[in-house]
Amino acid sequence: MKVSLVIMAAGLGSRYGGSKQVDGIGPHHEILMEYSIYDAIRAGFNKVVFIIKPEMETMMHELCGDYLAKKTALDGSPVEVAYAFQDFSSVPGFYTIPPERTKPFGTVHALLCAADVVHEPCCVINADDYYGIDAYRTIYQELVRLPAEGKATMVGYLLKNTASLHGTVSRGVCTVADGRLRSVREALKVQLYPDGTLRDLAQDRPLAPDTVVSMNFWGFMPSIFPELKAYFENFLRHDAGGDLKAECLLPVMVDQQMREGKLEVSVLHSSDKWFGMTYQQDREIVAAELQKLHERGDYPQDLQK
Repeated sequence: MKVSLVIMAAGLGSRYGGSKQVDGIGPHHEILMEYSIYDAIRAGFNKVVFIIKPEMETMMHELCGDYLAKKTALDGSPVEVAYAFQDFSSVPGFYTIPPERTKPFGTVHALLCAADVVHEPCCVINADDYYGIDAYRTIYQELVRLPAEGKATMVGYLLKNTASLHGTVSRGVCTVADGRLRSVREALKVQLYPDGTLRDLAQDRPLAPDTVVSMNFWGFMPSIFPELKAYFENFLRHDAGGDLKAECLLPVMVDQQMREGKLEVSVLHSSDKWFGMTYQQDREIVAAELQKLHERGDYPQDLQK
């Protein structure tokens, strides 16, 4: 059975101050994306799709794609590698893009750009996050058993383990009951304070440290793509307007799909710790965590072998 890992890597990384997707942060200069690929392949995934800007294609081949295409999946098949491009050429003709806009249209647009190359169950992730070994095993097992229509899944993380002391972060704040996602609300300015308290500055309200949040670790069936297309086109018609930074986001789309009774989402939990880089100051912490994982034997010296 084909199951793909879809990596959203076209983001500009503006807050981080550089191309954080290709920052060699591991002890042997590994990029965070390499850990995701390594963990996914050993969990059973046999296809990897990179969603990138067109100008990143040569770099992505050199960083990951070419060596990955030579690897063998757990089922003995060659690992399939595909590329999808997130740019304005995929925006419907009825929408006029503001001349000053440079930012892509968010995660719904990103995944929609991969519609032509993803025809199987898929796990969708951010390129610049570390999700943990167990998370990939858990979501793979769920993906291979989900029915093709109306079902999805996600791995949830605790808010206290995903915020930064160095500035605000955006998180999908989840309501979970009986192992199912009931709602997800995008909190755009979550701040962690030194005493461990958290606050949604945009809504001016406190958040519980053990709140389950989405870190864009989704599992979808290919039947999601027509829904993505309809949702994105509705966003362009009614919400994008002339806002140069307006984004069409997966958590918001999933929430609407659930409210309309079109989607049921199981919530999985991982024993591993998430970490990622939003700000330059996060780099030292992430590098130290990766060093520990290598020393513990969770990863070999060379992830590409």
